[in-house]
Amino acid sequence: MTIAITGATGQLGRLVIDKLKGKLPADRIVALARSPEKAADLGVEVRAFDYDRPDAAALAGVETLLLISGSEVGKRVPQHEAVIAAAKQAGIGCIVYTSLLRADTTPISLGVEHSATERALVASGLPHTILRNGWYIENYAAGVAGALAHGALIGAARQGRIAAAARADYADAAVAVLTGTGHDGKIYELAGDTAFTLADLAAELSRQTGRDIPYTNLPQGDYAAALTGAGVPAPFAELLAGWDVDTANGALFDDGKALSKLIGHPTTSLADGVKALVG
Repeated sequence: MTIAITGATGQLGRLVIDKLKGKLPADRIVALARSPEKAADLGVEVRAFDYDRPDAAALAGVETLLLISGSEVGKRVPQHEAVIAAAKQAGIGCIVYTSLLRADTTPISLGVEHSATERALVASGLPHTILRNGWYIENYAAGVAGALAHGALIGAARQGRIAAAARADYADAAVAVLTGTGHDGKIYELAGDTAFTLADLAAELSRQTGRDIPYTNLPQGDYAAALTGAGVPAPFAELLAGWDVDTANGALFDDGKALSKLIGHPTTSLADGVKALVG
């Protein structure tokens, strides 16, 4: 079985390939990258592959494709549809797709593109598995850096509970599905074992640094303005602030523990996640 990974030079793609090499011979892994030279250090075969113009020839001999969602929000649906079409043309046996927690019902705006991709997978007729990834602890890296610089963590999530896990946990889930059996047609709602609030995040940050770093909750508009003032482009700042409000309304909470069941070990704790961010 040969497995190919799109977005291989991204943070998740690199983790998946590294973990796959512990399970499979390197010659059964193919890294697909827009800029192949950036994948030269991965230790596996690299093929040029562009989400905007995916070439079915790059998928020759591949049986299973991990479609890691593209990074260009707003362009994902046509990109993903093009990749799915190329996979079908190449005769791929199965696609595993990294989606979003409760993509079909989430209020988070990112869900629209993920849900459309899921529908495209169904329409393709190809066997597939959907990994609905929850929030990454690493999503708070910039917020933690700002909190360390300014002495407070800010947001608009109120007491919303966030069942986040480390990117490595989601990579483990992808590897488990790519190398396992019985996953065809399954949709996995993946999230961290233990949820936390942004106040909990600030408290853990305070504990580990020995500083008093409180969480300050702001109205959505004020939070967006603060992000813009810190250099975040205004459209993205508006998105981030909106996602925080969705978080306040429960969009990132999940207590099903499907992720730890799939990977066979507990997900990364808040303490360990913060330690990595601070380090």
